[in-house]
Amino acid sequence: MNIHWLLRLAHWARHPPSPRHMAMIAGVIIACLLLVGIEYFWGWPDALRVTPGGRGALLR
Repeated sequence: MNIHWLLRLAHWARHPPSPRHMAMIAGVIIACLLLVGIEYFWGWPDALRVTPGGRGALLR
């Protein structure tokens, strides 16, 4: 771990963020976990894949 991150964590421990900021951070983490769960259980749609495949793929 870099000393910069340790100093940032020490500052965060001494001056904790506001409850509103913590709610925003928790919301972002929950949204990310929700997207990972959806991708894990239902998979990623073929239309949103980066590599061509499935119906409507461009042939070269």
